[in-house]
Amino acid sequence: MCVFCFPKALAHIFKTYFTASYDFEFSNWPVDFRWDEAGVNGSSPSHGGSNRGHSGCPILVKAAARACPLASALIKGPGRDRVSRWNFFRHFKQMPGQLASYIMAHSLGRWLIYPGSVFLLNQALLPVLAKGQARLLRDYNGKRAKLVARDGNKIDTMFVDRRDKVKGQGEQRGNRLVVCCEGNVSFYQWGCLFTPLRTGYSVLGWNHPGFAGSTGQPYPENDANAVDVVIRYATCRLGFNIQDIVVYGWSLGGYSATWAAMTYPSLGALVLDATFDDLLPLALNIMPKSWKKLVVRTVKEHFNLNVGEQLCRYQGPVLLIRRTKDEVITTCPFGLEDQITNLRCNRANELLVQLLEYRYPEIMSQDGLEAVQVWLRAANPKQEESVYKRYRINDEWCVKELQKYKDSLEDGSPSFPWRVGKHLARRGKQLMALFLAKKHMRNVDATHWSLLKPDDFQMPWKL
Repeated sequence: MCVFCFPKALAHIFKTYFTASYDFEFSNWPVDFRWDEAGVNGSSPSHGGSNRGHSGCPILVKAAARACPLASALIKGPGRDRVSRWNFFRHFKQMPGQLASYIMAHSLGRWLIYPGSVFLLNQALLPVLAKGQARLLRDYNGKRAKLVARDGNKIDTMFVDRRDKVKGQGEQRGNRLVVCCEGNVSFYQWGCLFTPLRTGYSVLGWNHPGFAGSTGQPYPENDANAVDVVIRYATCRLGFNIQDIVVYGWSLGGYSATWAAMTYPSLGALVLDATFDDLLPLALNIMPKSWKKLVVRTVKEHFNLNVGEQLCRYQGPVLLIRRTKDEVITTCPFGLEDQITNLRCNRANELLVQLLEYRYPEIMSQDGLEAVQVWLRAANPKQEESVYKRYRINDEWCVKELQKYKDSLEDGSPSFPWRVGKHLARRGKQLMALFLAKKHMRNVDATHWSLLKPDDFQMPWKL
């Protein structure tokens, strides 16, 4: 009897160890890199685009102040007793609302926004993650590393190096590193990392705090700390120049991607795939209307994923990928979820308009905006091309006008916003606006959750 039981027991032990050891082994893994080990190839973060410096962590202090408003109201300098008392009573009056917001943010809110951090889901996915992990290590010779972020969280990363394959062949894809920022329920073991990987680029994936092997909880401040140490690791330890790094953010990963872009303005490029402009409209669309006040407060105080605002603080090349069948980042009313409605309510539209209005305010006047909105309603390449032909866009003329303006800048800096198009007539602004819209956004016939095809992953347009 024992002869037959032993193999079964051994198989059960092996299976249990295999699924459990995924986290156990990494928790005991030695630290490979810390955020404070070195600067970023001589290029430190842009403090104008960040609330942090190399010493201390003001952004985390702000988070603590939000958690304890009464304490922050009392911390004042001398001579401000009257103001302090007023702030004390004002914050005391707001405490019930703040408490409700805090509870929601640390329970239902976090579970809805970052379902990949839910313990039960993590445990259920262990076999799948282990399989994806083994595939990256075996088939792509991946290098797993543990990074320690500024807040002490351990970030699980995977690096696939393609540089050795292109030595002596000039500028090749493998010489560029794509840092992949996953969505709210995806992991680098089977997420968007595989698209640039199959395209031939070197890739660096990482998991949000609380996802799989990464420790901590996935709040915006923690996500910012995580992507910060990832960029530092890419330059200091992996040896990539900051100009050769492209940040790719999918879905909710667009927040950490744009944070990295605005903090490290010398980054080579930014690609945002199926990304929204702001979380609040999406949250209001799915939550009960009676919860509006609580939802607004919770999002603004705890989940201020202001992707559009951060995007406008980056000066480099940008490509937005809009999925024409996206069923997630849309604010269409329930019951009207057809493709055309989804497309018109897709928050990537707002992201594009916000970017163009910031970078080219003269071109994006009312005339230019109307032309772009017509183009955004195109549901497929045929309709898109029809709009382009109707306006008779002359690409050569548009490039010539933009290049002429760029050359006229006294300091030679391409910093936005540009005042190009100030003296253009109505039609000229429409042509230029449509040209810029097409250069900054690529439509892909796909749903939100499908893996982007390698041919659809391209580098952003650069003048």
